[in-house]
Amino acid sequence: MEQDSLLSQELITQTARLGEGIMQLNPDGEQWTSVTKIESSLCYLLTIRVLRARNIHQADVLSQTDCYVSLWLPTASTDKFQTKTIKNCKDPVWNETFYFRIQSQVKNVLELALCDKDVITQDDHLFTVYFDIAKLSLGKQVFMHFKCDSQRQEELEVGFALDNMSGPPETIITNGLLVSRKICCLEVQVVEKKKKKKTLEKEFSFKVQGSYEGTQDIKLGSELVFSSSSPARFHYARYKQPTLDITLPGKKRPPSFPSRVCDTGSPNVELHSLPSGKNLILAEDKRFDLYAKTEDCPDHLDVRLGFDLCVQEQDFLRKRQKYVAPALKKVLQLEQDLLDHETPVVAIMTTGGGMRSLTALYGSLQGLKKLNILDCAMYLTGLSGTTWTMSNLYRDADWSQKDLNKQISEARKHMTKCKINSLSLEYLKYYQKQLCQRKKEGHKTSFIDLWGLVLESFLHDGKDNYRLSDQQRAIDRGQNPLPIYTAINVKNNYSTLDFKEWVEFTPYEVGLQKYGAFVRVEDFGSEFFMGRLMRKVPESRICFLEGMWSSLFSWNVLYVWNSSHSSEDFWHKWTQDKIDNIEEEPQLPLKPHELRTRLFTPPGPLGSALRSILTDRFCIAQEHNFLKGFQMHNDYLENKHFRRWRDTVLDTFPNQLTQSEEFLSLVDTGFFINTSIMPLLKPERKVDVILHLNYSAGSQTQALDQTCKYCSEQGILFPRVDLSEEDRKNLKECYLFDGAETPGAPVLLFFPLINDTFQKYKAPGQKRSESEMEDGKVDIYGRCSPYSTYSVQYTEKEFDRLVQLGEYNILNNKDLIMQALHTAVAQKRQNKE
Repeated sequence: MEQDSLLSQELITQTARLGEGIMQLNPDGEQWTSVTKIESSLCYLLTIRVLRARNIHQADVLSQTDCYVSLWLPTASTDKFQTKTIKNCKDPVWNETFYFRIQSQVKNVLELALCDKDVITQDDHLFTVYFDIAKLSLGKQVFMHFKCDSQRQEELEVGFALDNMSGPPETIITNGLLVSRKICCLEVQVVEKKKKKKTLEKEFSFKVQGSYEGTQDIKLGSELVFSSSSPARFHYARYKQPTLDITLPGKKRPPSFPSRVCDTGSPNVELHSLPSGKNLILAEDKRFDLYAKTEDCPDHLDVRLGFDLCVQEQDFLRKRQKYVAPALKKVLQLEQDLLDHETPVVAIMTTGGGMRSLTALYGSLQGLKKLNILDCAMYLTGLSGTTWTMSNLYRDADWSQKDLNKQISEARKHMTKCKINSLSLEYLKYYQKQLCQRKKEGHKTSFIDLWGLVLESFLHDGKDNYRLSDQQRAIDRGQNPLPIYTAINVKNNYSTLDFKEWVEFTPYEVGLQKYGAFVRVEDFGSEFFMGRLMRKVPESRICFLEGMWSSLFSWNVLYVWNSSHSSEDFWHKWTQDKIDNIEEEPQLPLKPHELRTRLFTPPGPLGSALRSILTDRFCIAQEHNFLKGFQMHNDYLENKHFRRWRDTVLDTFPNQLTQSEEFLSLVDTGFFINTSIMPLLKPERKVDVILHLNYSAGSQTQALDQTCKYCSEQGILFPRVDLSEEDRKNLKECYLFDGAETPGAPVLLFFPLINDTFQKYKAPGQKRSESEMEDGKVDIYGRCSPYSTYSVQYTEKEFDRLVQLGEYNILNNKDLIMQALHTAVAQKRQNKE
C-alpha cells in the first residue's frame, strides 16, 4: 500500500480578505467595535477510507466483537456516519470510503469511534480516536496506523486524502477564535389550487436536518389556507448541504433517526442543488403546488465578535472620566488637574456571602462615600449576595451622588421583615403563574428561577419589573461606576475544577471573554444560530438574574467535598476522562496550532455511575446559548485571548466546547472562586487599583489565595500577596499590595470582613463609652453568629451593627487607601514618561 512521505505541511488557506476591522451595526443601528474579519476562504475535499482494525479485544462474553466504526466530523456534517458491521471478528476489514467538505480556516477534528454491535443492549463503545485534519498535507494521500493499545497491539488503519474543490471559496466571519459560516434561508410554500366547501384537513411536514427550525408542519383545510405572505422558513449552514425532507398528506412521516431505507413516497430535495433567489416548483398536484426558494443571509452578526470593550462602555469611560479626575484631585489634594493618562482606573470588587454580603456592602460603600472615594471608582463588580445590593442601588439613576441613608433604610426594612410570608399559598400561586409565563415566553425554567422569585419577595414589595438594561439610565452620563455582575458557565458531568468559563454581565451586554463573544443585554436569553438572532425572547426580569448569580442550589458532591477539604484531587481519577496521546505511523510533524492524536477510553458502568453521582448538580440555570453554531478557528489555540482564559480539560477538544451546546449552564461564581475580580483583569479595562471587599464565610484569605494561584497559572498579572502566618491568624482590617514585584499588575487593597478595633472604637479615633461597648460586639463568624451565609433575616440591631462595621473598616484605613491612589498616579505618570 502506497504511503505518504513523513513530511507534512500546514494546510494552505489562501484567504483573500474582503474586509478587516469591520464595524458591525447592532439592531439599534449603533456601531460595535470589533476586530472581526470577513474573509473568503477555500474549502477542501476530505476523503476518509476506513480500512481495517487489528487485534480488537473481545467485548462479548460468548463471541468475538461485532465491530463497526463511527465517523463524526461536526464541522462538516450534522450526521454521524458508520461502516458496516463485521460480525464475530477481532481483525475486521471494512475498506469503506467517506467524503467530507471541510473549511480550511476551521479546526476540523475527526472522531473515529470503534464500537461493538449489540442486538439487545446498547452498543458497546470500545474507544475513540481524535485526529486533527490540519496535520494532513494538501494534495497528498496518507495511510495512518493508530496504535490504540500497545500491550494488546490493537490498531486502527485509516487512509486520508485532502484535495482542492471546484467552485468559489466560502465567505466566513471570524475574530481569529470563533468562525461564523455562510447561512442560507429556505422558504417553502404550499398553495392550494381548489378550495371546496367541505375539504379534509391536509398536513404537510417539512424537515431540514441541522437547521435552526428543524421540522415545520403546514395544515391546509376549509379554514386554514397557507398564504404566500407567511412561508415556512428554515435557516441552515450552507456547508452542511442538507436535504429538505417532505412528507405529503396521507404519507408516513420519515423516522426521526437516520435510516438507510426510508420509503415514504414523498419527494426529498438536496438544497445545494437549488439556484439561489429563484422560486421553484418542487411538486405539482391537482390539489396544490409546492414552491421553494433559497437565498443567502446577509453577512451581519447579532453577536459581537471582538475582544475590545463595546462602544457603549468606551463612551461611558469618557464620561466617567469627568467625575473621576476631579474627585481624585480633591481626595489626593493635588495642585494640578490630572491628565487623562495620569488618571488611574479604580475598581471596587466584592465577594459573595448571602445577606451578610448584601448588608456589609452597604456599609463599605457608605464609608467610601464619606471619603469621596466612590466618585473615584470606574467599576463596581459583584457576585452572589452583593449583586442584590448592586441591583437595588442602580434603580436610582444618581445613587452614588446622594447620601446612602435612604437606600440603607429601605434595605433594613426588607432584611428585618418576616420571610415566612414568602412561602404562603398566595405567593406559591404567584410563583407558579410567573414560571408558566416565563416558559411561555421561551425561557428554559428551573428551580433557580423559583429561587429568583423567592428573592424578589424577600427584597421587594411585590412584583419587580426591573431589568438589567434599565440600569443604562444610571450610567448614561457617567454619574455612577459601571456595574459588572459575574457568573461561570459549567458543563454537565464535569466539576468546576475541570470546566468553568467566566461570564460577565453589564447593563450593555453579556459575554464570555474567553471566546470574545458578546450579545446585547436585551437579547440575552434569546435564540441564536451561527451568530444570528433567530428568535427574540423577552429580556428576563432582574430577579431571575439575581437567582442565577446567587444559585446556591447548584452544588454537587464534589463541591461539598471541596468545601470541607483542601482539593478535589482525591476524586479526580473517578471524574476525569481517560485521554491518552497515542502513537501513529507515519509520525506527522506537529505544528503549533495542531493537536496531538489522542485516544479516549470510556469508563465502565461503575465508573460512569460514580462520576454521575459526584458531578451532577442539584439544579442549574440554563439560558439559550448565543454561541450555538459557531466553530473554532484552526489557530484558536494560538490566540492570545483564548490562551489567557484557557483553563479547562476540554479546551483542546473543539467539538465539545461551548459552541456545540444548546444552552449555557450558569452558576454562582463562588462554586469556583468567591470573587468577581476576573472582568477587572481583562487587559482592555486597564484597571490600576482594586479595592477587594471580602465578605466570605470562614477563611477570609481563601478567595484571595485562590485568585493568586489561578492568575499565576494563567499568566495573568496580579500582585504578589505575602501574608505572614501571624497575619493570617490575626488579620488586620486592611492590607496594601502595591504590585512592585509584578510590574503591570494593579495595586490591591484587601479588606477582610473582621471585627478588630471596631470593638473599642465607634469611629476612627473615637473610643466607645462603657454603655456603647455592646454595640462593638459583632460576632460575624462564631458558631452562634446571626450572620450565617444561609440567614435570611436580621434584627434591626444586627443589621445596623454590620453596616456600621463595614463603614468603620473603610474609614479607619483612609491612609492606606490614599497611599494606594498616590502609588497608582505615580505609576501612571512613570509609565507615560
